[in-house]
Amino acid sequence: MLVALLLPATLLINAQSALDLRINEFLVENDSNYIDDFGQHSPWVEFYNTAYNTVNMGGLYLTNDLNNPKMYMIPKGDPITAIAPRCFLVFWADGKSEYGIRHLNFNLKDSKIIALFDADGKTLIDKIEVGNIHKKDITYGRVHDGSNQWSYLEKSTPGSSNFTGTVVTPAEKFGQMDPSGTGMAVIAMAVVFSALALLYIFFKQSGKIQSGKSKLFNRANKKEVTTAPISEASGEVNAAIATALYLYRNQLHDHENTIITIQKVARSYSPWSSKIYGVMNNWPTKTR
Repeated sequence: MLVALLLPATLLINAQSALDLRINEFLVENDSNYIDDFGQHSPWVEFYNTAYNTVNMGGLYLTNDLNNPKMYMIPKGDPITAIAPRCFLVFWADGKSEYGIRHLNFNLKDSKIIALFDADGKTLIDKIEVGNIHKKDITYGRVHDGSNQWSYLEKSTPGSSNFTGTVVTPAEKFGQMDPSGTGMAVIAMAVVFSALALLYIFFKQSGKIQSGKSKLFNRANKKEVTTAPISEASGEVNAAIATALYLYRNQLHDHENTIITIQKVARSYSPWSSKIYGVMNNWPTKTR
């Protein structure tokens, strides 16, 4: 089921990618210009992939006659026909298709138009009129890759960008418009404060939402707590408690009295004392 759902989407992506291809540059009279893989100077035509994903031209059709859109079908399954994002691919329009995949079965010298058709053979992707006026070794192409403005180019650029001038980046353009950097500082501060304001609003609203949820939860789970009245104890209960406390204290006192403490008493002893005692006991008594 999942495969059935993804298959149409995949086909749609491929079709949209093929529609992003453009005829970008071509040369009819090649006398000393670009040579093919056989070392010959042949007419050629360049295609440009304006998309930001790789497009494989396999299965598409090239022709020099709109009444015969399927004149040359680009073979499938060869990685040489895959064009990387914002890159180029050159075909030789020399009428010698037996030379390879990139050699077409018609010649630009005998052509009035170059057209690229989709895999269905009906959808026209791009076309350009060749015309009758040709300049030797001077190509005709888009001034900027993929743009609508065509002109004879100062330099032939097969397989590379048609624009050979100095490219000015957006950062350089902004630097020319704001040389002091004041505009950049204002923009940066505006972005920072805007982000802080958005964060403040977000957390404030989040707190309110959480507080509201807590109140609803407490209301839903609120329970009444009842306390039982404390009744006064009777005289018998008080007497029993007092007796128990008295006995408990007496038991503790009796237990403490059973403790006997023995202290060691040191007695002074001298060897002279024992000698004196012996002499006195052995002294002869006088008889009367």
